[in-house]
Amino acid sequence: MSRIALLVPQQSWLDFDYPSINIQLSSVLTSFCELRYLPLCLDFSPPPPGQFAQQARGPPGPPQPSTPGMFQPQPPGMFNPGASKPGPPPPGPGAPQPPGTPQQSFYQQQPQGPPGPAPPGTTAATGQNIFQEKIDFTIKIPERLFRFTANKIPQTPAMATSSKIPLGGILRPLAPCSEEEEDVDTVQPGSAGIIRCKRCRTYINAFVHWLEHGRRWRCNICAQINDTPAAYFCHLDDDGLRRDRNERPELCKGVVEFVAPAEYMVRPPQEPSYFFVIDVSATAVRSGMLHSASNAIKRSLDELPGRGRTKVGFITFDNSVHYYNLGSDLAQPQMLVVADLKELFVPLPDNLLVNLHDSRGVVEAFLDNLPEMFSKDPVVSQSCLGPALKAAFTVMKQVGGKMIVFQTIMPNLGDGALKPRENQAVMGTPTEVRLLRPETTWYKDTAIEFSRQQISVDMFLFPYQYMDLAALGELPKLTAGNLHSYVMFNFDKDGQRFEEQLYKTLVQHTAFEAVMRIRCTKGMRITNFYGNFYIRGTDLMALPNVNTESVFGFDLAHDEQNVASNYVTVQAALLYTSSEGQRRIRVMTQALPITGLTSELVDSVDTLATTNLLCKQAADVSLKSNIDNARMRLQQTCVDIMRAAKGGDKRTVSGYTVPQGPQPTEAEDKPVPETLKLIPLCTLATMKNVAFRGGTDVHPDERIQAFHLISQMWTSTSKYFIYPRLFSLHDMGSDVGYPFEETTDDTPDEAFAGRNRILLPETLPLSVDNLSSDGVYLLDNGVEMYIWVGRAADQNVVNSLFGAPSLENMDPTQINLDLEGDDYASRVGSIITSLRDDEADPFFVSSRVQIVREGDGQMEARFFWFFVEDPASFQGGTFNYEDFMTFVQNGGTSAPQGGGPRGMPGPPGPGRAGMAPPQPSAYGGGGGPPAPAQPSGYGGPPGPSQPQAYGGPPTPSRPQAYGGPPAPPAMNGAPPNQQPQSYGGPPPPGAISPHGRGVPQPRQMMGGPAAYSAPASAPPVVNRPPSGPPSGGHYGGGPPAPRRAGMPPPPGKATARPPPPGPPRGAAPPPPRGPPRGAPPPPPPPPPGARRR
Repeated sequence: MSRIALLVPQQSWLDFDYPSINIQLSSVLTSFCELRYLPLCLDFSPPPPGQFAQQARGPPGPPQPSTPGMFQPQPPGMFNPGASKPGPPPPGPGAPQPPGTPQQSFYQQQPQGPPGPAPPGTTAATGQNIFQEKIDFTIKIPERLFRFTANKIPQTPAMATSSKIPLGGILRPLAPCSEEEEDVDTVQPGSAGIIRCKRCRTYINAFVHWLEHGRRWRCNICAQINDTPAAYFCHLDDDGLRRDRNERPELCKGVVEFVAPAEYMVRPPQEPSYFFVIDVSATAVRSGMLHSASNAIKRSLDELPGRGRTKVGFITFDNSVHYYNLGSDLAQPQMLVVADLKELFVPLPDNLLVNLHDSRGVVEAFLDNLPEMFSKDPVVSQSCLGPALKAAFTVMKQVGGKMIVFQTIMPNLGDGALKPRENQAVMGTPTEVRLLRPETTWYKDTAIEFSRQQISVDMFLFPYQYMDLAALGELPKLTAGNLHSYVMFNFDKDGQRFEEQLYKTLVQHTAFEAVMRIRCTKGMRITNFYGNFYIRGTDLMALPNVNTESVFGFDLAHDEQNVASNYVTVQAALLYTSSEGQRRIRVMTQALPITGLTSELVDSVDTLATTNLLCKQAADVSLKSNIDNARMRLQQTCVDIMRAAKGGDKRTVSGYTVPQGPQPTEAEDKPVPETLKLIPLCTLATMKNVAFRGGTDVHPDERIQAFHLISQMWTSTSKYFIYPRLFSLHDMGSDVGYPFEETTDDTPDEAFAGRNRILLPETLPLSVDNLSSDGVYLLDNGVEMYIWVGRAADQNVVNSLFGAPSLENMDPTQINLDLEGDDYASRVGSIITSLRDDEADPFFVSSRVQIVREGDGQMEARFFWFFVEDPASFQGGTFNYEDFMTFVQNGGTSAPQGGGPRGMPGPPGPGRAGMAPPQPSAYGGGGGPPAPAQPSGYGGPPGPSQPQAYGGPPTPSRPQAYGGPPAPPAMNGAPPNQQPQSYGGPPPPGAISPHGRGVPQPRQMMGGPAAYSAPASAPPVVNRPPSGPPSGGHYGGGPPAPRRAGMPPPPGKATARPPPPGPPRGAAPPPPRGPPRGAPPPPPPPPPGARRR
């Protein structure tokens, strides 16, 4: 760092015009250093009080003489005050203070002293001084808009590294506001315009520091001194704060919205434009997708943003591109077909994107005819999505807007054509990541060009077979759009929720032509961004569209060895065009205190925000490295956080930890801090989530969809996506399912849901031990729902929900949930509805509810995925919750200690009315689905006996398609008319197998949002989750010998899981498992909202 020091003898102070020198010289030197990109450090020592008594009063004008103490130590991050070199020497110890010296100035320098307890925000242990500034930390951004992983920042990078707590935040800039919350204030700038820092362009906020009686202000991001415009001037009070701060929202609130003047516009605001690109191939026609899409679009026409300014347009495609003339002078739309995909051109320059108000009749006529327009002779198995996107881009590029794409099959014609590349041999291996990365760059390059022209893409996909979402997902990812996938779309079961989602996408609050930048105080830096956007330069996020569901994350890291202030400021600014054509800037600013104590940092951790950010980081690692590394990083992060939290505060000097001697207390005996109690549970659940679970039972398209969901999830959704809620329906109380009238302080928020505050049933931990064969249970992960019905469930309950006393021997496709029958069914319906009813969100989107019968091995295989407290059958997922807590408590250095080997969970317990459990099957006591065939080793390709799975090349005797909607006789590439045989729900009874009539096909456990699964290869095995790896350590292998639940393993038959990752090579081997040694570990905390029995 370059330093310019002004040395003036103490006796010569009276010979200088101190205020004039201070102001003029600092201005000159500041300009000099800015030109040479040098940090400026001026060492001034103020004269004794009383030498310059003239006060500056009245309206702003030329600089006036200053008051005593006006020139304070330099701004945060500029230099280390302990290293300052001479001005006048300070008074010696015990010297009396000059008369008139204030007891506490606006900036108070913390004196040095012996190590000891430090006030909050100081680093007494470092032996260094920091500036203690008066900051109102009660000014915060509402949690619906912005959440930090920790509400305090470590003083040094060494402390941040040792604590292992991920620093960063997540923001949802346009989150809807509930009735109880205060909406964002709008600020109309005056003649002075929007006040910003002249160096870093930070917006004026509540945490800047006012100097010279309000004539100047210091930026809290870069410490630049700025002049206050005369039109913005106001005097300061005795605390150095502006007297009008409570009258200006930008000076007293964490979030405001400025109305931007003309200089913030590159071009005049454009009309909100919506362009629909619709697949009309045979699959789209026969599935019912066109009917649902036209219904939702017609419903939204009256509520599209923009009022009378809105524009709409349509393009359909199969093996050619179809334009539509929607001129207002026409009675019916005119179709213009371009079949030459190589020399694509726009046949009509006008009337392809029209004003909705002027052409309303033509648009409605088109939507009425769309479902039947291509039904007579649909094009089979051909799709030219790439040329259709280019055609739509040509029409939209002048105005930008939102493009909504509907696709049912893999594009295979023209630009952007894709080839099937699924390969079962790489599933569950490190090379699986190749399937999660796009093979072609065409969609990425197209998305970047769309972003430059302010076009956002929302994709609605309806896969009946592999579609390569890794490539298609580049469009919404880089254009700030969203990806929605409806696997095995069925009009009767999925049509309503698709229409609700499309309607919400079209009419929700949307910002156009947006950019966003996140700034932080000097000494810190933003290192990574997460979400859907395209980065321009280094830190400017290009967002053609931003809506109420747009979520972004970022990592925060130290950029310097010390932060020379007692707080750090983070500011996010979103510049956008509203649907009314007004340019606005939403500015969110929050100050976070600095701490030098690990205990204070740990106490400030936000578990939900931390887990959400860790999920986004793991998804990023999965694509850059592989899924195994993402799981290991999650596990190691959890272990490191818990170890550091138990280590307590450490003494540091100059930012480095001082070595400590042996301590008599053992860290293992220390209790887990309250803020971190749920971190191990959330970590274990994340490792077993569909996005990160190992094995061969997750389809690559499903995993990509999960990554997109995680990228756009706010904390209220991610906490249930990671750890779902399991409700007991058969024994719920008499008041459950009705509005909850009582309001007490000790009633948890999880006890009710929805605007009507519907009381929810008892919540159970996610373990198969909590299932009972005479019970009915509802599982909700925030995206989809499952109802599990036991074999011995009460007939009255089953009849109320399904209209039949029993589900045994019923065709799975004929099981329908009735939520409008008797009182019990209505209460269950109220519960299901309330779980999707967000009081802050004016739109309601329902979820698909799947029925799982006890004994249906295929459906139960997926249902048991969500039981994260039980062992899973892939490497890295073999922990149950108790063992994982022990593993974390031991610091991750050895296998869990405790009782003997733990087998896999047994079947659901006997009914509470004394019903006997189901009879054991050939695979053991009513256990889970059979394990996969024994491969040559974990991670290797399957052996010759491995069944052909979805994702691999089709065999000659088996069609590649994995199902389709009910339709006329199937054609090549069209959906077959029978129930899906893979990548979908369970097959109907008596389904004909390509291997022979009545012979069940080889089992394949591929999962999907609707159940990516293939038919079972053996009689269904039920009542417990998939078994773990056998004792040989290989993934798969034969099932264990049958035994009743609770019995010890047979001699010579080891049924325990392999231990978790052990110590590094050369370390002492873990002790043998046996009786617990010493005091047992503390019991794990219950999951969020769970009430253990």
